[in-house]
Amino acid sequence: MKEPVVKDFAALIGIDWANQKHDVCEIPLNSKKPKYSVISSKPQAIYEWAINFKKKYPNQKIAVACELKKGPLIYALEKHSHLVIFPINPSTVAKYRKAFTQSGAKDDPSDALIQAEILERHMDKLNPIFPEDCDIRALQQLVENRRKLIQNRVDLTNLITATLKNYYPQVLDWFNEKDTAIFCNFISKWPSLADAKKAPACVKTVVQFLLRIVHKYSQINEYVSL
Repeated sequence: MKEPVVKDFAALIGIDWANQKHDVCEIPLNSKKPKYSVISSKPQAIYEWAINFKKKYPNQKIAVACELKKGPLIYALEKHSHLVIFPINPSTVAKYRKAFTQSGAKDDPSDALIQAEILERHMDKLNPIFPEDCDIRALQQLVENRRKLIQNRVDLTNLITATLKNYYPQVLDWFNEKDTAIFCNFISKWPSLADAKKAPACVKTVVQFLLRIVHKYSQINEYVSL
């Protein structure tokens, strides 16, 4: 596959991304004059922005630089065949800013310009993203979401365990697994040792409670497996 060069593109774009909005610097190859804009991070806004560039530069490719290799913004841009995405290491942008600006301070529009300039001057040293097919991208997104859910579960379990150690350590010895519905239901019903001791016929009540929970989730599992 032919390595992309600057003259292959109608415009070079730098995007300085953020959670709520993205600052954009566009350098058209026919004028070299930077144009600045801001777009929302919402998917519909990104889609409309990308389509506008397709209309503005019909049948031409556009190079887009961003300090990301993956994430919602990249996944949204990958859908458009007229956009070629070049990830840039954030440390490269930071070093460039420090070398060529007086203060070296973080400034959103300037960072977008820096990325566009790096794209213009050093495209041969950057590796564009060649998107996978739709099924592979969907699988990658599902795997990433699963990884985040598992990490969230681990973080929450660790937090609950650390909290309980301070005032209710006994319950940690009663349950091997701290990320189960039974454990969560138990500490919701008896949130302290004093509450558990006050339960009428304590042992019998606790056993009956656990049996009800086990029966409830057994029914759910049977339904799901049908």
